[in-house]
Amino acid sequence: MLSRLLIKNYALIDNLDITFDKGLNIITGETGAGKSILMGALGLILGNRVEGKQFFNEDKKCVIEGYFLIAPYDLKVFFEENELEYEDETIIRREIAVDGKSRAFVNDSPVNLTLLKSLGERLIDIHSQHATLQINTEDFQLFVLDAIADNESIIVEFRKELQQLRLVDKKLKSLKEESRTANAELDYNQFLFDELEKLNVREGEVKELEEEQGQLENAEEIKHALLAANHLLEDGEQNALALLKESIQQIQQASRYFSDADDFANRLQSAYIEIKDVSAELANQESAVNLDEQRLDIVNSRLSDIYSLLKKHHVDSEVELIQLRHELEEKLQIALNHDEILSKLEVEKQQQQEKVIAIGQVIHDKRSKVKVSVEEAVQNTLAHVGMSNAKLDISLTLQSLEKATSKGMDAVQFLFSANKGQSLQPIHKVASGGELSRVMLAIKSLVAKNSALPTIIFDEIDTGISGEVALRVGEVMQGLASNMQVLAITHLPQIASKGTSHFKVYKEDRDDKTRSNILLLNPAERVVEVAQMLSGANPGEAALEHAKSLLSIKQKSS
Repeated sequence: MLSRLLIKNYALIDNLDITFDKGLNIITGETGAGKSILMGALGLILGNRVEGKQFFNEDKKCVIEGYFLIAPYDLKVFFEENELEYEDETIIRREIAVDGKSRAFVNDSPVNLTLLKSLGERLIDIHSQHATLQINTEDFQLFVLDAIADNESIIVEFRKELQQLRLVDKKLKSLKEESRTANAELDYNQFLFDELEKLNVREGEVKELEEEQGQLENAEEIKHALLAANHLLEDGEQNALALLKESIQQIQQASRYFSDADDFANRLQSAYIEIKDVSAELANQESAVNLDEQRLDIVNSRLSDIYSLLKKHHVDSEVELIQLRHELEEKLQIALNHDEILSKLEVEKQQQQEKVIAIGQVIHDKRSKVKVSVEEAVQNTLAHVGMSNAKLDISLTLQSLEKATSKGMDAVQFLFSANKGQSLQPIHKVASGGELSRVMLAIKSLVAKNSALPTIIFDEIDTGISGEVALRVGEVMQGLASNMQVLAITHLPQIASKGTSHFKVYKEDRDDKTRSNILLLNPAERVVEVAQMLSGANPGEAALEHAKSLLSIKQKSS
């Protein structure tokens, strides 16, 4: 419930601090006194967007705080899921800076408007004259039946299974499209794959072949160079090995007199051995190098085939050709296995459809079971508020799976007749504004008994009613307040007299400024306010007595 509302620097409000009762809170005041401002401020902490700058003092920020006692309303999971600190007394604050930018907080944690609105919908239901329009929406009508049938958990399950069915169906359609495309391209893809498979190129093969090609094409030049090098090292009249050998002999002779000569001799000997080994390898390599025209043709042909496919597929390396071969192989495999995969998905879809239909049937049965009790309860309440001939008929039809929504498979329509002899029609076509308000009140009072909504606000829904009917409407609100907190903004003294607490919104001029204020009326002030609502600004004795009479009826009934 809303226990306290603080408003600072908003529109015509300088500073207000209002403490509400847990029962029926009545709010009255002349037109333009500031009741709509109060509702606007409340709307801001419930997630409404800021529309323009509305400051009492343009140099200060606007702050609105709502204190909510939420312990009985099972909101801990919501707070945990949204990473908010839970408190039995939760404070929602909205700040609007001088530049018009706003911030919102829940227990001092900053939140966005989407989250704030989601929380607000769990705390307060604001019912205004315009809200009667929702009574003709299928969503609201299903909500009424589901609230009475306690369908919340099974609808969550239905929504989950329906979503899964749609995912399977989407996957199936996508695979069918892929199958059509794959079959259309099957022959061409098979040709491309066979071509790549036959070539069977290896990673790094192009570099190896190009090196071999260079050697084969220049075999004579390589052979000549190897022979010439070997001749200089070993075979020539003046060759490197002979000179090294003579050098070693000279150093060895000097070693008898020069101790460092042994080191030189050893190093030269190592060089001699290494050069002799190189000379042998040069000779072997020279013998191995031959111009092999047949092998050159094979290499050239292989390279030509690879170059051709690189160009054909617009790629730069054999690695990409290998990857392309794998991709084509996958496509061919999918095309070959599509029938099997499609068959499995068809079975999965059928099973999921059966599951969704079964849950949808359970929801339909539960709604059907409470349909008559909803009709009777609403009609009884309407009879109590002066619509004794009103009749409500709820048309509920189980539809095909194709028409399923997140709320089930039912089509629903509230058909209504306010008078004898009047045919049943969609409710918005046959009910006046005052009748719609009473129907909505009857429905809300019924739903309130089956929900954990902490607070409901009736914002001037008493349009089009008066006298005894208004008194009965007040009684319904009073009964509703036994299950939940009710705030009612009203112009009718009959309804005002039913409140547990009575607040008066008024304007006053002070310091060259007009301000809106709100006052909790004591019993004597309340008599005067109800009398003024009956007869005007200066009520006579009869009006005062009538007001006392209405309030005493209220006191006896409470």
